[in-house]
Amino acid sequence: MRITIIGLMLLMFTSPLVANDWDTAEKERLPEETPREFQFLAYFITKGVADNISSTTDVFKGQTVGRLFGGNYTSTNGPATSYFEQRLLPFLIYQPKIFNGKALLRASFEVDWTWGDQNYGAGGNFGGGFGGDQTNIQTQNIEVELIPRPGWAINLGLQRLYDTPYNPYRTFFSTMTYTGYRLHFWGSDAVGISVRHDQDFARLKLGYYQLYENNIQERDDVALWEAMYERDLTKTWRQGVSFWYVHDRSNGEGGVSIFNQGLTSALTAYNGVFRFPLGSDPYRADIFWLGTFFNQNPEFTLGRFALNGYAIANLGYVQQHDEDGWRTSTDIFGMAANLRAGYKYGQTAKDAVTLDILFTSGDDDALDDDLYSGVITGNTWTSPGALVISSGAYLLFPHGNVVNRYVSAVSDLSNLGYGLIAGTLNFSKDIIPNKFSAKAGTALALSTVEPENGGRLIGLEVNGSVGYQFKIFMDWELYGAYLALGDFYDSALTNGNQTEKPDNAWALFSVFKWLMF
Repeated sequence: MRITIIGLMLLMFTSPLVANDWDTAEKERLPEETPREFQFLAYFITKGVADNISSTTDVFKGQTVGRLFGGNYTSTNGPATSYFEQRLLPFLIYQPKIFNGKALLRASFEVDWTWGDQNYGAGGNFGGGFGGDQTNIQTQNIEVELIPRPGWAINLGLQRLYDTPYNPYRTFFSTMTYTGYRLHFWGSDAVGISVRHDQDFARLKLGYYQLYENNIQERDDVALWEAMYERDLTKTWRQGVSFWYVHDRSNGEGGVSIFNQGLTSALTAYNGVFRFPLGSDPYRADIFWLGTFFNQNPEFTLGRFALNGYAIANLGYVQQHDEDGWRTSTDIFGMAANLRAGYKYGQTAKDAVTLDILFTSGDDDALDDDLYSGVITGNTWTSPGALVISSGAYLLFPHGNVVNRYVSAVSDLSNLGYGLIAGTLNFSKDIIPNKFSAKAGTALALSTVEPENGGRLIGLEVNGSVGYQFKIFMDWELYGAYLALGDFYDSALTNGNQTEKPDNAWALFSVFKWLMF
């Protein structure tokens, strides 16, 4: 008996040593897993829609982006419509072992269509017709990321241009919509070079992007420079500053299809941006943005209270050329601010109530005083170039689950130059934690200044949604919204030149999403 007890005691004391030796032997024998050279990721979405929003022209063939009642000829006065649309965003990543993780190539593409739209042809955003066989793949990003030292990243090529300090390829998209400027000013793709330095308690981003080259032999380009810096002031509070500069010498050449781009282009009406009434004389513009932003637990990951926001000044000048040469015709001085606050009352991040307030200055005299006092965003140079998709509204502001149709009452912070005062209130609940959720919300918006023959009330929205998660990153969601239009649309300048205020807008849509790894 004594021998048995002594043996067991020896076994107890020596077994850890044996186990450690065994683990060491296993580690020596089995090589550590190295990163795969090739990786494939994809985002798939199918959306079914019923609404009363339709385009009054066949030019766009159902591909509608921008402001409701704007240059996309959308209207709510027609019959109800229903349709399905589908998108696949595949991502290919090549990370050769020879570079030991310090260099990789990313390529992302886009395949979109409306069910039953077209077949046996060529062109993007089509291919869902009977028989398929459409040539329709679109290049979204082609870029190389170099990592010369830990914490440093250099991205070169056609890449994401987002107005946050975080690396868009290593950060969840939801984080990008609640930090920095929330994609309200820049939210698209651009070719250029960006440099990031991520430290333990700070982040720095510098970038240069060629938005439009136009004629290589001429000085008719649009270029963007950016600098952003963010620092952790406490464990939860992050504060940042930013600077952007656009050098526009294009005089509106280039851009999206027949709309062109720039301050005087038809793209402005399409996107709901202020159109500078500069006439036919050539122009050149230098535009600056200087701002600060902050966030404290914006996604409820570190506590029950969330707070984030920004304040930014839009500065610059526009010069025109006449018989006396170049002269400054218009100065730019606008402002924008945002504050979002939330409280998580339950177990998950969806057990929460949030309030989101947005302000932008407006211009009330169409440059009669040679001053534009509104704001300018990336929507002046592409469609869309800035995204206001994280407010919780579905019709007053755009919703992010879109394919070929991206339409809302306010699609740009400038609100046609009239400015904006808006707020959204959302209440959500995880009925089954991390499985089945519901949300109810309301949104109200007014213009800072009144349009001619119209009022300031843009509209009041009520909305709701339910969502079910089948597996991780595979979801089904159902949304509904009703937008009561205000007296802002009594003006022919804002309602698509109609003699009366359009009908109120409504929409119901179902979405299936799958993010594949």
